[in-house]
Amino acid sequence: MAQTIEAYVGNALDNAKISPLHVRVIALIAAGYFFDVIDLIVLGNLIPDMIDSHFATKIEAGWIGSATVLGMFIGAIGQGEFSDRWGRKSVYQFNLLIFGIFTILGALATNVWWLVAARFIAGLGLGGEQPLAFAYAGEYSPKAIRGRILAFVHFVGGACVWPIATLFTLYFRESIGWRGVWVVIGIGALIVWVFRFTLPESPRYLSTHGKPKEALDVLARLGIAGPTEQLSSSAASDTKSDPFALVFKMFPKRVIAGMICFSAFFGVAIGLGNWLPNMMHDRGFTITKSLTYILGMNLAVPCASLFMMYALDRYGRKITAVCSFVGAGVMALIFANAGNPMQLLAFGFLMVFFIQVSGNSMQIFASEVFPTNARASGFGWACGVGRLSTAGIVVAIPYIQNHWGMTAVFACIAVVLAIAAVSVTQMGPEARQKGLDEVAAPTG
Repeated sequence: MAQTIEAYVGNALDNAKISPLHVRVIALIAAGYFFDVIDLIVLGNLIPDMIDSHFATKIEAGWIGSATVLGMFIGAIGQGEFSDRWGRKSVYQFNLLIFGIFTILGALATNVWWLVAARFIAGLGLGGEQPLAFAYAGEYSPKAIRGRILAFVHFVGGACVWPIATLFTLYFRESIGWRGVWVVIGIGALIVWVFRFTLPESPRYLSTHGKPKEALDVLARLGIAGPTEQLSSSAASDTKSDPFALVFKMFPKRVIAGMICFSAFFGVAIGLGNWLPNMMHDRGFTITKSLTYILGMNLAVPCASLFMMYALDRYGRKITAVCSFVGAGVMALIFANAGNPMQLLAFGFLMVFFIQVSGNSMQIFASEVFPTNARASGFGWACGVGRLSTAGIVVAIPYIQNHWGMTAVFACIAVVLAIAAVSVTQMGPEARQKGLDEVAAPTG
């Protein structure tokens, strides 16, 4: 029996050598992800300035963050359905365009509700960027080093950005203000948007959507030789299935477990990112000193990505994520009871390290456990529900702190992380050193 087009393309990509086009694709994906993550980080760093300048109250600042997260929920689930039907590239470009434009418009807001509306629309673009970044990059990555490549995407786009964002805010917020910070981010995103017009479509997507010639053309650009025999078609070679129905009919346990894990990771990471500067400010630190200490803690994020480059392909996604979720919960409890600034810095560093390793190992795993014709949808639904849950967590953190104190906040965080540690074991088969079609084959 002749080999199918989707099997040939999948095997070719799984065993490919890294080419200049691979490098360009991965670099531009990481660059877009960089601006996605930097936006989330600076929001928390800018909240004290918004409050001190009387642009927003503490409650209104919470609504700004929640509006962003609500937009991200809709964007995450929408991009999955659209990109699994119409292609990765067009949806990917649209996401970054609306994010860049409305980030700039939000910076020009004359009142808090204009900013809330702009942040909601920018969130639509933000929500779509992250799921597609990992799905798109994973579909190009050779199986032996896919974990390393996806960890590299996170290192550039999701890790180095943390200390850079904190440094940028620390040194420029007084000179250009919180509005200027967002203008710079929006302009940077639009510059990357222009460069990303050169990205090719995913060959895996093309091979499962009735475009075999286009898929083979992209393989040729990657330096991969064409087939030596006639390729056949299967039901998965021109899928007509609904991605939403496919995800929830065939992979309900995986997507629900992913929803729980994403809720825990985003809730903790974004919630702390938004409110930790203000928590430290409330404990008597100046805004500048709070940001300086948080900068030290955020140096753990690139360290986490470097560790993942080694651990994911050596030990596997599951064991790395589970152990780190547990470690993050323990460190959250210790951090809450730190007695002096140096303890805050040391335990905060370890807490951030484990949170990032656990959440991003799980996130990379989630991008691998759904078939090509529903990969973005499965990841998008898990990620989107996680984003939506975060909207409530962002508001809940100051409420819990005001009524029961900081220790209660971190106790709740530890419980959430423990639940995630159990849930990640239910997301699907271990993907280490496996081709994507071995983890979840395309289905018509």
